[in-house]
This record gives sequence, C-alpha cells and structure tokens, in this order.
Amino acid sequence: MRKLTAYLVVIISTCWTCTSHGEAKDVNVNPIGPARDVNELQFEGEAPAPNALECLWYRRPASRWEEALPVGNGRLGTMVFGGVAHERIQLNEESLWDGGVRDTTNPEALKALPEVRRQLFEGKNSEAAELAGRTMMGNPKGVRSYQTLGDLRLSFPIDGTVTNYRRSLDLGSGVATTEYESNGVKYKREVFASHPDQTIVIRIEASHPGKVALYAAIMRQQDAVCVSEDGNRLALRGQISAPRSAAGALAGMHFEADLEGLAEGGMVTSTDGSLRVEGADAVTLLLTAATDYRGADPAEQCRNTIEKTRPLTYAELRKRHVSDHEQLFLRIALHLGSEEAYALPTDERLSRVADGASDPALAALYFQFGRYLLMGCSRPGDLPANLQGLWNQHINAPWNSDYHTNINLQMNYWIAEVGNLAECHEPLFDYMKSLVASGERTAQVHYGCRGWVVHHLSDLFGFTTPADGVWGIWPMGAAWLCEHPYEHYLFSGDKEFLAKQAYPLMKGAAQFMLDYLVEDPRGRLVTCPSHYPENRFRKADGTESMFTYGSTMDLEIIHELFTNCIAASETLGIDEGFRGDLKKALDKLAPLQISPKTGRLQEWIEDYDEPEPGHRHMSHLYALHPAHQITLRGTPELADAVRKSLEYRLSHGGGHTGWSRAWIINFWARLEDGEAAGKNVQALLAKATLPNLFDNHPPFQIDGNFGGAAGIAEMLVQTHAGEIALLPALPKEWTTGEVRGLRARGGFEVSMRWRAGGLTDANVLSKLGGPCRVRAKALAGVHGPDGRVTLDLPERDVVLFDTQPGKNYTLTF
Repeated sequence: MRKLTAYLVVIISTCWTCTSHGEAKDVNVNPIGPARDVNELQFEGEAPAPNALECLWYRRPASRWEEALPVGNGRLGTMVFGGVAHERIQLNEESLWDGGVRDTTNPEALKALPEVRRQLFEGKNSEAAELAGRTMMGNPKGVRSYQTLGDLRLSFPIDGTVTNYRRSLDLGSGVATTEYESNGVKYKREVFASHPDQTIVIRIEASHPGKVALYAAIMRQQDAVCVSEDGNRLALRGQISAPRSAAGALAGMHFEADLEGLAEGGMVTSTDGSLRVEGADAVTLLLTAATDYRGADPAEQCRNTIEKTRPLTYAELRKRHVSDHEQLFLRIALHLGSEEAYALPTDERLSRVADGASDPALAALYFQFGRYLLMGCSRPGDLPANLQGLWNQHINAPWNSDYHTNINLQMNYWIAEVGNLAECHEPLFDYMKSLVASGERTAQVHYGCRGWVVHHLSDLFGFTTPADGVWGIWPMGAAWLCEHPYEHYLFSGDKEFLAKQAYPLMKGAAQFMLDYLVEDPRGRLVTCPSHYPENRFRKADGTESMFTYGSTMDLEIIHELFTNCIAASETLGIDEGFRGDLKKALDKLAPLQISPKTGRLQEWIEDYDEPEPGHRHMSHLYALHPAHQITLRGTPELADAVRKSLEYRLSHGGGHTGWSRAWIINFWARLEDGEAAGKNVQALLAKATLPNLFDNHPPFQIDGNFGGAAGIAEMLVQTHAGEIALLPALPKEWTTGEVRGLRARGGFEVSMRWRAGGLTDANVLSKLGGPCRVRAKALAGVHGPDGRVTLDLPERDVVLFDTQPGKNYTLTF
C-alpha cells in the first residue's frame, strides 16, 4: 500500500488547511486536483459521445472550476472535476453565509430626504449625491459573502496511461459520470445530489473485483477541522470567523459536512481525518451537510440524514433520485434541427460556434441546461438562487454571491413559469416574505413610508437598506420582485395563492411606492431620489451623474406594480379604496417619453446625453421585457423607440456581459425579430459561455443562464399580450424543430412542430378551461375532444376558441 500512502501524503500536505480554526489563506487548489492528471497522466483514445442527447460531455478532466460540472438538489451542490488520480468535488450548502441579522437602518436618511429632493429638483445633482452618500446609506452599507463549504478530495492509485476517458453530465437524470480505462480495468464514477434523500452520492466501480482503492478527505480553506468518526466516517466541523461579541463568543454560523463510505468487498477505515478504501469491488460515498441557520444542530442534522440514507442500496438511491429529477426535467423537450454535432464534446462545439459555426442543437442544450440549473439550486422549502445559483468556490465571492435585486435575482426566475418549473419559483416567494419585516422598518426609518422596500441587494439575513454607494439608493427592488408572484398567478390561475401570498406582497410594495412618489416641478408624480441601474448621464453643463429623479425604469416598474395590484384586487373583489388610490397615482405618473432628438426611448426624466452609450444595463427597456407596458401591436410608436434604443446601444458595444446579452435575446424576441434574437443567442454561446456552459459575466454569474433560457422560450412562445403567439421570433437557422410542454399564461401548455420555418401541427392543453386566443400563421383549424372547434377570427392570423379544463386542442396548418 505504499502508493496509496504516497497519494495520501500529497493530498493532505498540498491542500488547504483543515485541522483547526484559523485564517489559512485561500491557496491555489488546482495543482493538487485534476489539473495534475493532465500533466502527469497520458491520455489515449477518443471515447464516443454518451447515448443521452441532453448531455454535456468532455474527453479530459476539468483543469479549472469553470470546466467542472454542477450537480445540485436545491440545498446541496457540488462541482465535479472528473479527475483520474486526483479528484476534486467542490461542495456547497445553500445557507453557509458570513454575517447575521443586523439593524442597518439609518435615521439620518429621513432627515436628509427633503433637502436631497430639493437639490435634485433644482438640478444640483452632484450636491444631492454627496449629501445622500453621507446621510442615506445603511449602516453598515453592505453584506457579507455566501461561502464555499469546502472540497471533497479523492486520491486513487492510478498512474501511467489512461484510455477512453470521458466525463459527462446527463441533464435528464442529473448524474455526473467519469469513465476511463487504466491497466486493463474500466473505472466508473457517478455523482448526483439526491433531493429525496438530501444526500450527495458518489459511486465508484471497477470492471474487475478488488480494484477500487482510494483515500478521501474533506477540506476547507479556513474555520474548520476534519475528524474521523465511527470507523468509516469523516466529519468536517466549523464555525465562520466573525468579530467577537462582548461576551467573547464567536457569532459566526456553525456548519458540518459528514462523509460515510460503504464498500462492497474490501475494507473502509477512517483515521486522522481521512477515509481509506482498500480492495473493494465498489464503494458508495454518502455526503451530507448542514448549518445552524434555521436553529437546528448541524451535527445532528447530518447524523439523522446519513442514518436514513445508509440502509438504501446504491440502486435504490439512484432510482429515487432519478425519479424525482425526471418528474421535473421531462416536462419539456426541445429539439432544434440536426443533432449531428452532438458527436463532438461540448467544449469543441462551443469553440466551433465561437469560430462562426451554426449549432442550433447547442442552443437547445443551453435551454435545457438553464432548466437543469434552476432545479439544482431552487427547490420548494430551500433558499432562492443567488448570483451563482448555489455553486461557489470562494470564501469571499465576487459580489459576495449575494441577492442582487436590480435585475440579477429577478432574471434567475424568468425561466421558472414558461419552463414548466413553477415549484422552483417558490423559494423566491418565501424569500420575499422573509424580507418584509426588515423592509417595513427601512421604509419607515429611511423614508417615512408605509409598506416594505428593498434596495439593490440583500443577503440571507434580511438586509434591505441602501448599500455600496449612492447608486444603492434605489428603492425599487421590492416593487420589481413583486412581478414574480403575480406572474405565477397568471400562469397558474391559483386564486388562493393570489389572495394569501402574492397580493399581500404586492400591496405592501405598492403602499411604499404611493408614499414615496412626489410631485416634480411640473406636477408629475416621480420617484425622488432615483437612478438608472447602473448608467450615468451627462447634463448640458457637461457634468455627469447617475443620481436624479423619475428615471424611466422606476416609472415602468411602478406602472407594472400598480396595474397588477389593480387587476389583482379586482379579481379578489377587495380593496376598492386602495385600488382607487392606485388609479389616481397612475393618472399623474410621469409618462414614458420618446426623445425628439434621437427617436429613442428616454432613459431619464430629461433628455440627457449618455457618456457610455454601450453600457451593459438597458434598464429603460423594462416596459418591453419583462413587463408588457410596451408591445409591438399595442404601442407601436413606443416599440419603435425601443428598437432604436436597442440598436443604438448594441452599435456602441452593449451586451458585452453574459446576463446583458441574455436580456437582449428577450428584447428582440418581444420585438418579433427572429434573426436579431438568433444572432444574440449565437453571441451568448460564442462570447459569454464558459466550457461547462456556465454564463460568463465575467466572472461566472448564473443569471445569464436563466435569462438566456428564457429568451429561447420567448422566441418560441409568447403569452404576455393576452394571446398565445406561436413561433413569434424564429430565426432561419432554426428552420426545423419541435418543442413539448412550454407553459403559457392563462393555464395552458403548448407543444408544436415545424418544418421549413412553418408550423406543421401544435397542441394546446387547457388546464383551467376558458377562452384561448392563438396567433399563428397559416392556421387551418382546431380540433378538440368533441371534434372540430368553432372559431372566432378577430384579426388576421388570430383565432379565438373556448376550452374545457384538462382537455387537449390540436391545431392544424
């Protein structure tokens, strides 16, 4: 066993510190991991593509985190590198955050508010920004980071030549697989995160008996100790370092990760913080983790989970996981043209697209990968997807991997309803409810307003005050978030949800906005202070600022919130007086404006110049998407102004970040420009997608994955304008395809096939019954359960017909 011992020495001595509470530095983790395989092992042969089409696959181990493959069950996540002699499986638990509950309100904000408003109305933007920056920020003015749980490191006694290597992630089953041959033995590893069993399962098999041998250790950069327990278990225990309280006790979060090895044949032992497997035919590693965020003891949580999981065989664990996973994932199928390119590894396909090749099937894979990621980081009862979803390797992550509420958190859920993953939307609603109490205090202390407010970012602990800098004085986060529960209602028709969950959130945000709005010098209702996330403007005197009043996006968000509240209150038959207040405010709200100089939609209340015309944010186009105040047929002049704004922004380099490019796809889809939308899908894949299909801001942010997937759906089906529009923005490159299971507002599900750019057949499943309005070219007829359906023809290419709950309707062309 000398070779095994040598590998143990390497893995323990070169990795992060994990033997005491301390402040070990975040060292470069790659040299010990799979990157060493590429340097030290010889790879021969080319493994064929896996059988599953909805699969990411590669012929080499990941050499960096952005090449590893994500697995998640909503609460627990891993990044699987697929190493041969050295494997790294990076771990996350959703609630492992630095920080805690704090009152960050600042009473000075309310005192300064009248003067800040006066200065802004008088055009003294710089003075107002300076005053607000000193007096209106939260205290402290920021949040702490979501953190990695650590790494599971595996070391195997394999050297020399490796043949037929392949690693893959099957989106349909949620299983990451690593396969290779060495010295005549075929090895296979599978990793999945089981939602039913709340366990990460790692299975290692060999084609010959007694050939599975390994060492395992759980490691973390700091604040943790890994110990051996019960002969075949490891436990990583820790507490996040935090400033000591007056009593001297650490205030940071406690956490634990437990690993247990179950061998078939051979032997498993655990000593000195490492797990050793010798002479096994196969081994199953069970890993779970927990924190004390919800009050329970992490060690007890882990112990209880392992005890429930241990009696199950690997086959049973896998079956339970796959059954749960398929119940969500298989609701939608999407095929776009030829799938011949699937014979190439995913990274090679991305390279070909970057060189200008067309690969519509890769766009379909990207769409399904977005759905897969939402399933993996946002399940009912769990926390919502953060800036990195669930997957983060840092102690101090970029932007703290927090909840950014000035587009990023919202974009994370654009795919939830149309992508037939409505359950995965629920964590966002739960999170919104958790912010209300803090948001009410901030509304009162900072602004003297009723209702609740959130600014541009938050965390796990209810942070709702302005953060970072003066640009953080943007009290629109709650109002924007409230679009989501109402959209959930529009798709589901669930009036109980509307009454008990959606409307109370919406009403609270609308109450704040009613109180926050003030009259500008021209008598219009505006927000003040305000800014446009995160762009600047240039005034006539040459000075620049981002601090103003009545920015266009604010007005659009308020218009949508008030309009939705009015509709919801009418549906529920409540709050007639409040509804009247909203209608009066809408009548006085400053209108959207088209610049007489440029013909573009104005970004601000005044027709300012912009010093950065290629800015990544296009927030003033909110009324086109995700809202629908501007539509192609309902407001054609505004739609044309939006088009000009979009063309101008792109001509100056806009859309250069991943999430921004994703939003652009949605804009062009709403404008029914299939070629422009398709061009930007191509750009998203070519310029803003990492080798593992993660979105590249840069660095990695998951919002672009979800926004891109939502944009692809918008190209196929749109239902925001009171009708189901089929193939509204189909690019020529997607000339042939089919989709099954997209959801539509009004309680419908849509499936269809097309050839040569034209529909051949479509099916609408009516969940709720009621009228169904469909827009589609060359529609010949509709057949329901009782035969041919009587149609109304309100306009060209539009049909209207009645439906029965639970019945299918076939459209012919």
